[in-house]
Amino acid sequence: MATPTSATSSQPTRTFTNSTGDETLPDEDTSEVTRLFHERLQAWKHAVGYLEEYVTATEKVHHAHGKEYDKVLKTVSHPLKEGHHFDQAVGGIAGMFEAIRSNTQGLSDSHTTTAKQLKSTILPIFERLHTEIKNKSKELLKGAGKGSKAVDKARHSTQKHVEMLGQYTASFDSTGGRLTAAEDPYVLQRGVMHRLHKQIIEENNNRQDLISVQNSFAQFEAHIIQTIQHGMGQFMQVVNTQAEQSKQMYGDMVGKAQQVPLDFEWNGFVQRNNNVLIDPSAPARSVENATFPNQNHRATQPLIAGSLERKGKIMRSYDTNYYVVTPAKFLHEFKTDDDFAKDPTPELSLYLPDCVVGGVNGPKFNVKGKDVSKGKVGNTFSMSHELQFKAHTPQAAQQWWEVIRQAAGQVTGELPEGSTPTSPTESNTTSGTTPLSPVSNEKHVAPIQTQGLPDRTGTGMTTGTTGSTATSAGGPLSAAPASGVEGKTGEY
Repeated sequence: MATPTSATSSQPTRTFTNSTGDETLPDEDTSEVTRLFHERLQAWKHAVGYLEEYVTATEKVHHAHGKEYDKVLKTVSHPLKEGHHFDQAVGGIAGMFEAIRSNTQGLSDSHTTTAKQLKSTILPIFERLHTEIKNKSKELLKGAGKGSKAVDKARHSTQKHVEMLGQYTASFDSTGGRLTAAEDPYVLQRGVMHRLHKQIIEENNNRQDLISVQNSFAQFEAHIIQTIQHGMGQFMQVVNTQAEQSKQMYGDMVGKAQQVPLDFEWNGFVQRNNNVLIDPSAPARSVENATFPNQNHRATQPLIAGSLERKGKIMRSYDTNYYVVTPAKFLHEFKTDDDFAKDPTPELSLYLPDCVVGGVNGPKFNVKGKDVSKGKVGNTFSMSHELQFKAHTPQAAQQWWEVIRQAAGQVTGELPEGSTPTSPTESNTTSGTTPLSPVSNEKHVAPIQTQGLPDRTGTGMTTGTTGSTATSAGGPLSAAPASGVEGKTGEY
């Protein structure tokens, strides 16, 4: 009897995808590995079924003596089903069945006692093994098969949102940026990131499930071969009382089975299917490395973003939220800038061309308009509200106000509550400051740095040098705001 070798073997080298970088929607079939393992289990089940048939037929033949051994030979005369899963070289399962065929031909006698022992002792060993393989197949389909369906569902959701992003980014360029809040490419891109995050979690979970199944198959196949060896050993003991010739023939069959190394078939299987099996050492996918169409489109880049405080309507206290002004001229409010915790749907959306913007009073400024985040129906029945904002510093408030003013439909110059108005005469006499314009009632502020800043608002603004202000046909305009956070343009 040959000494069993270790069930460990070299792992396949194929990664989960065929591309060199992470793709948003890989084109591999997530159920391909599951089908391959299911087919292999079917092959093992049929192989064990062959042994069951062999023992059963042998038991019958022992009742009818030598003339019935032709029936035994017929049970193993057909090629193995799914035979391509077995190594055809000498020393494997296919070689073992070839030895069974040749030795069965030489058997000429059997006895009733031997038939009873075969039926009560040997046959149940292979029947239990057959049942184990069936249960393994069901476990595979319910586990890894279910994970593959979840991956396909997540990919479909991501694909649908990516197509929506492509549709409305193209619409943004063709319509001049006139979109609804739900069609804002910035919001759609964040929706893509949210669904892509869920998709990758499902892919990685399914990948880990398949790796676990793949790693367990070597041990399971070793168990199959060990059980076959044990059953054939018991079979030899049953027929050992027969004639010397029969004993030698059965001993040869068992010897061929015992000589199959535990990892012989597995190593051959891995070598023949290394282009399909998963490489466990390949890194898991990550959102940071994933790319998708229109990911960096100019319509998805905010003009300014950061945290502001907004005064509540009921409690009249300030709550801090994350705000963004997009190239589509929307002012969006979010609970957080995290794209992954939940779907980043705006809590509040103001279409700035339809809004009225007041003046700046220290860190405070007001914007009056309708919340259009609920779509066309919600916009029809919504009322205009005056929203009171407060930045962290007066300089930050000025930068937010400048960006919002560029896109706003009307600027009144009205100061937020808490300011103490003075007459133009008193202001000029006591402080020496420039009086408010009687036409626009806008507050004159010190010029900000505009040197080298790009025109990101699409308003036709021109940039000047330090100490100058950008102008348009409607009056003085400031350039795009400078960054409030180091290393992140337009964020606070």
